[in-house]
Amino acid sequence: MFVGIDVAKASVVVAVHPDGATWTTGTTGRELRALAQRLRQLAPQLVVLEATGGFEVPVLGALAAADVPVSLVQPGRVRHFARAHGQLAKTDVVDAHVLAQYAAQLEAAQYVMPDAVQRDLMLLVARRRQIDEMLVAERQRLEQQQVFPTSPVRADLEETIAFLAAKRRDLDRQLHDHIAAHPRWAESAALLREIPGIGPVTLATVLAFLPELGTLTRQQVAALVGVAPMARESGQWRGRRHIHGGRAAVRRVMYMATLTAIRCNPWLQPFYARLRARGKTAKQALVAAMRKLVVLLNSILKTKQPWRAPMAATA
Repeated sequence: MFVGIDVAKASVVVAVHPDGATWTTGTTGRELRALAQRLRQLAPQLVVLEATGGFEVPVLGALAAADVPVSLVQPGRVRHFARAHGQLAKTDVVDAHVLAQYAAQLEAAQYVMPDAVQRDLMLLVARRRQIDEMLVAERQRLEQQQVFPTSPVRADLEETIAFLAAKRRDLDRQLHDHIAAHPRWAESAALLREIPGIGPVTLATVLAFLPELGTLTRQQVAALVGVAPMARESGQWRGRRHIHGGRAAVRRVMYMATLTAIRCNPWLQPFYARLRARGKTAKQALVAAMRKLVVLLNSILKTKQPWRAPMAATA
């Protein structure tokens, strides 16, 4: 037995495969706990739901608390699966049945719900990113006011920017204190801090959103972050390879870390320079350096060996 759940803001639609049973329930805490208990009694082999911008989090939490095996899948994969089966219609009920079929026919990895300590770190990192985005938007608005010397909103924008900057500093302190307060990250944080280019924001993001770091192969970690170039070939045609997918939050901070590393890291700086000298574009060379840096982080945590430039070059 497999179960598909289509999640919306106010309701979820549940479909069971292969018997075809379907029902709808709300998304209040009480209703989700009741749903989890009902599914636990059914004892499905797997429950599958899509990522829906955060609405899936309470459902995941309720199912995980009831020890119901659940998998979180990418919406794009499910849509391609539906089209491959000739299912072009799209409703909540149809989507729930498609998810149940997806669970039955394809091997979906079981989702591991982060514990409270890991979840708090993820929330702090996500909030800091939101504050950063608001700061960028407000600073751009302030810059636009330069053409209006007597702008009545300039003072308000400056006040908002000062407030957001203070909130960001406060979040930086909270991130540092949260990581320092939990021994699970002590060794990893000490090893990663020594790498030129890895700052506190990159460190916190990697610890929060890439807990598998140090347990993967170089190919797996590059694909997980989304810095592995995907081949585009057909017959005699050879297209340009592009990176695709992966964890956007990690890739975003690794991009900024690599921009710093190609200027100060004695291992990545010459690597980037060699690629540019061979005719690679700045973006191509930067993505290759990102991949090198991600693989290096994984290698250091796997071997528990501290950063040394000669060691990195040998690796």
